[in-house]
Amino acid sequence: MFAPINAVCALDAGVIALLGSVPQRFYAFGDAPQNVPKPYAVWQTIGGDPENYLAGRPDADGYSLQIDVYAESGKDARAVAKALRDAIELHCNITRWGGDSRDPVTKNYRYSFDVNWIVLR
Repeated sequence: MFAPINAVCALDAGVIALLGSVPQRFYAFGDAPQNVPKPYAVWQTIGGDPENYLAGRPDADGYSLQIDVYAESGKDARAVAKALRDAIELHCNITRWGGDSRDPVTKNYRYSFDVNWIVLR
């Protein structure tokens, strides 16, 4: 019942180069450890629905995901966002570029984007 974003990114050389492998610094929202090394990224489901039909059970589910990258520089945040984009865009559709920001307290840079992913059951 979730988009296979971690499974896809765990196999991508570009993502591995920037976020490591086992464990990869790409977490479900709220699961990033305290003081995790940067850069890292998180994702969360922000919407979705089953592919409903008049007769029968749905054979696919649609998910909208938000992906947020955190880094010590804007350049690093953009590089990770690009690697994630390249890893997943053949599996889903990017629907929003959220842009750059910087947290005034932590001074972390952030890049955000959204995707829609259809998963066959």
